[in-house]
Amino acid sequence: MKILVIEDDRATADYLCKGLKEAGHVVDHADNGRDGLFMAASEPYDALVVDRMLPGRDGLSLLEVLRATGNDTPALVLSALGSVDDRVKGLRAGADDYLTKPFAFAELLARLEVMQRRTKGTGTGGPVTKLQIADLEMDLLARTVKRGSKPVDLLPREFQLLEYLLRNAGNVVTRTMLLENVWDYHFDPQTNVIDVHIARLRQKIDKDHEVPLIHTVRGAGYSLREPA
Repeated sequence: MKILVIEDDRATADYLCKGLKEAGHVVDHADNGRDGLFMAASEPYDALVVDRMLPGRDGLSLLEVLRATGNDTPALVLSALGSVDDRVKGLRAGADDYLTKPFAFAELLARLEVMQRRTKGTGTGGPVTKLQIADLEMDLLARTVKRGSKPVDLLPREFQLLEYLLRNAGNVVTRTMLLENVWDYHFDPQTNVIDVHIARLRQKIDKDHEVPLIHTVRGAGYSLREPA
């Protein structure tokens, strides 16, 4: 992807640009809202990473101007302001996603990739009805799962959890992403609900199989991926 990072804090900007380039992306940087708006409006980008508090023009007004002119480049807002009201304001201003500081780079990268997939769509001209990785297959219409030739019986929440992991196969999925997208929690309930469900899912998906598909990424979250 070609990504524009609009961030005035030099350390944060350097961290973001370095990490995104190492992940294989082309990155431009603006250190104020005025230049960021000009660059975002003048060049085609696949995604924007926009700090909320910027000199020259704040990130939310920057997005409002872009959206008013018909520019729909996917945008992720970064902010130290993390209340529900703050996130709602960000989304209503035109952000596609909102991530609070401090953040894990793996989560930011995963969120950018999810935004990009949403923009590209399925590429088939129709809705996705099946998700698959290795010998694990989910039929979204029949609501069935099988690994190899063996059916896997899942409870509704387990099905939702596996669907989200499949839709993000190969990427790191954080606890925050799971809480928001599977449980619809926009806060951390301080329980081990995710660990319990992941453990149950592992028992059903990976038990009796030589090659596990569900992996824990220490300090970051989980990843559903094929063996290297």
